Amino acid sequence: MRAPLIGLSGRRRRARDLPGMDLPSLEGEEVDVHLSEYPKAVTKAGGLPVQLSHDSDPVALVARLDGLVMTGGSDPDPELYGEDPHPLLGAVERGRDDWELSLIRAALDARIPMLCVCRGAQLLNVALGGTLIQHLDEADTHALWDTPRIERCHTVRVAPGSRAAELYGPEIATNSLHHQAVGRPGAGVVVTGTAEDGVVEAFELEDRPEVFAVQWHPEMLSDQVDPAFLWLVREAAARS
Repeated sequence: MRAPLIGLSGRRRRARDLPGMDLPSLEGEEVDVHLSEYPKAVTKAGGLPVQLSHDSDPVALVARLDGLVMTGGSDPDPELYGEDPHPLLGAVERGRDDWELSLIRAALDARIPMLCVCRGAQLLNVALGGTLIQHLDEADTHALWDTPRIERCHTVRVAPGSRAAELYGPEIATNSLHHQAVGRPGAGVVVTGTAEDGVVEAFELEDRPEVFAVQWHPEMLSDQVDPAFLWLVREAAARS
């Protein structure tokens, strides 16, 4: 059986902003940036990762994919959910927001298996009409930027009978690299994992078993093949 084709979203940056790329010949040029941990996690789980270009039509892409990973990154633009920017909002990438929202909606329409990670989970909630907490009041308990990304530094409590419980059991120790989180859940969003302070850490969608979202970064926890990536590749293989 062939390995299922799993698409990975990513970000686009100005070439001059990257070390060693500030050359006159590259003035005005852009580069696509994809963190390697995502394709490594997909490959470990048995999938065939492919990095997606912002120049491609989302509907056409989804038609060729067996599964999709919406990756982490910058804060979504609060204008998307009708709010003014918080003073501590990070730099937004509205072009990426718009393209990835189209990609999420295309995936939902096609019902392909989709794993949404950190920013990807937040953007999925926005796509469904939800809002975000732009800056957690106690962000230092979640935005642990100075902690090694592979360190499991807090516990997520999981709802019984959920996909999250099926994959991880009643609780899971995770890493934590975010200062935003789901605020008002969007249409059909079912919260299935929370941190000790109640912050949403995992959610699923009513009647959409092919979608799973987590706030932590499972691709960075490389001590084992992560259950969420195994789930995605298994579901994508069944679809293909």
